[in-house]
Amino acid sequence: MAANMKSVIVSFGSDAPDSVVQKAKDAITEAGGKINHEYSLIKGFSGEMPESMMDQVKTLDAQYPATIEEDQVVSVNA
Repeated sequence: MAANMKSVIVSFGSDAPDSVVQKAKDAITEAGGKINHEYSLIKGFSGEMPESMMDQVKTLDAQYPATIEEDQVVSVNA
């Protein structure tokens, strides 16, 4: 049975080392997820990960915790 995958945006504070971001990407791909896009304006990326991995990725590094948001379409009604 396939894991319940979530489309997410994972971001870190600007002071987070690249190694922390890479550790999160590695954990996601090792769990069967994938990285879709790496951002240049913020320290982070979008991708798909098993829902069960979300808490684990948030706490991979206590000093530089990840913020994970569901990747979704946002609209503004005027």
